[in-house]
Amino acid sequence: MDTIAEGFERDGTIEFRQFLTIAKGSAGKSRSQLYRVFDYGYIEEENLEKLVNEYEQLSKRRANFIIYLNKQDFKGNKFK
Repeated sequence: MDTIAEGFERDGTIEFRQFLTIAKGSAGKSRSQLYRVFDYGYIEEENLEKLVNEYEQLSKRRANFIIYLNKQDFKGNKFK
């Protein structure tokens, strides 16, 4: 979330999309860490599946938002 806020604060859609992409990658990294936590026995498989599914949905929402922004003509306040 902090990465998205930082990108938004830069007032340009190009940078914002870049930071959304970074945040999307972070969700993938979190999924990887969840598998590691499961492998070490800290969480049950049921919890792993639930959390992995939530992170996959989050990644899809971010990807859809990036696609939406790619279709817009607005370039951001710093380009006015």
